[in-house]
Amino acid sequence: MNLMARLRPRACRALRAEPHELPALGWAFAYFFILLCSYYLLRPVRDSLAVESGTRALQWLFTATFAVMLALVPVFGWLCARLPRAKLLPAVYGFFAANLALFCVRLDGPLFFVWLSVFNLFVVSVFWSFMSDLFTAAQAARLYGTIAAGGSCGAVAGPLVAATLADTLHARGLLALSGLLLIGAVACIAMLGRWARAHPRPHEPPPAQAIGGSVIAGARAALSSPFLLAISAYLLCYTVLSTALYFQQVEIVRAELPDAAERTRLFASVDLVVNALTLALQVFGFARLSLALGAGGMLAVAPIVSIAGFSWLGASPTLAALVGFGVARRVSEFAIARPAREALFTVVPREARYKAKNFIDTVVYRGGDAFAGWALGGLPAIAALAAGLSAGWLAVALYLGARMKAWTREDAPSSAPSPRWPPTP
Repeated sequence: MNLMARLRPRACRALRAEPHELPALGWAFAYFFILLCSYYLLRPVRDSLAVESGTRALQWLFTATFAVMLALVPVFGWLCARLPRAKLLPAVYGFFAANLALFCVRLDGPLFFVWLSVFNLFVVSVFWSFMSDLFTAAQAARLYGTIAAGGSCGAVAGPLVAATLADTLHARGLLALSGLLLIGAVACIAMLGRWARAHPRPHEPPPAQAIGGSVIAGARAALSSPFLLAISAYLLCYTVLSTALYFQQVEIVRAELPDAAERTRLFASVDLVVNALTLALQVFGFARLSLALGAGGMLAVAPIVSIAGFSWLGASPTLAALVGFGVARRVSEFAIARPAREALFTVVPREARYKAKNFIDTVVYRGGDAFAGWALGGLPAIAALAAGLSAGWLAVALYLGARMKAWTREDAPSSAPSPRWPPTP
């Protein structure tokens, strides 16, 4: 006990957490670790099966994923309208765990590719919805970096486990292990729910109350609220620009590294650098950067990096430019922009946190993938177009930051949402 009493103040200072927040921070870290570890156990299985499908099938698989997202949104809205979060979240993870059990019996390549693309966005979206329900905007500014670091650790642990156990467990064994991890996520949800009952957010409905609303309320809110429309535009810019950079990567790497082994080593090295820098920034830099830059500055980092990076690629389409820009962009997104973007949902009503956020994270995200995949293929001067779109992305980031600043004034008694909803400029 004496050791724990001495370590607690040090942990609070290092993580910029209040003493009563440490249990929730630990469980949230574990929850996100489990989710991404579960997903990254499945990625090698998906990628191996995708080779058998061939590259020509990928565009159609992305389109099929978008169609499935559209079909699932009203189902999720129906569940939200009827279940409190204590039942909603276990139902979502239980559904996907049951799917994995079925895939253990029969594993179909194209179907699994689409399913995993849905699974990844859906379970992560629900996770961040829950976080925005637990923490205020002020808490998110301090804690979301550490919580996101849990996912980064899971993203490292999952591939390591898959590589170590692939020959022993084979594909179906990895699927079963991933399903067991999802059940473990439900235990984290229960512990976080217990903490939330002891430390409720002010001006919020009780956790036992169903989220309510209509089945299509999420899509309606996302398309009618200027604030949520701006979040959609922010995410859409990120998705389209990611595809643009991917096309640049294919052309440059193919031209400069004809050997497959060299390409594999390059990508592995880049992933290692990105993961290490991301983890360090999430734990030690996010809270301090958030305090210094504010919401608008945090959201603007990735667009500014993209403007500079695509301009660099347009002027000098070399491997060095690609790697330098790619590392900087991914780190700025994973360590800074993504947690800052998730914090935006702390100032909207609970229904929007689950339904509108799910619509944005799934339909808008995969819609951007599908659109960019067909629209940018073979298009000349991608880097110049992407730099221009990045400037528009920056304008959206500054707008979102201004709205957040207006709603989370230091003199405000809480971070409750504006009484007018949907919010207007």
